[in-house]
Amino acid sequence: EVHLVEFGGGLVQTGKSLKLSCQASGFSFDSYAVGWFRQAPGKERQGVACFSSPDGRSYYADSVKGRFTVSTDNAKKMVFLQMNNLKPEDTAVYHCAADANGSSCLNLDNWGQGTQVTVSY
Repeated sequence: EVHLVEFGGGLVQTGKSLKLSCQASGFSFDSYAVGWFRQAPGKERQGVACFSSPDGRSYYADSVKGRFTVSTDNAKKMVFLQMNNLKPEDTAVYHCAADANGSSCLNLDNWGQGTQVTVSY
């Protein structure tokens, strides 16, 4: 069974940094796609970042390019999201996600419970 557990959220001021972590289990880290989504109150879910291991490429939403970085630790089955220069509009619940049966960033259909990130003015 796939499990994704996020931690590291919190309250930060505008311009500060925060690093989210996600412990993954229940699927192979030999060939995979993992990433992060976010959802703010009253807004649609947004894909933030994704890493696909077969081609080693990372993909980002335009709103976070240059500020957010997704990375992994294959040995520990961990997924990270380094968020720099945070803005109030980054406030949301952030969910770790994975394609547990393949390696497509278009098929991140396994989700964690999420961790709240709040950016104050």
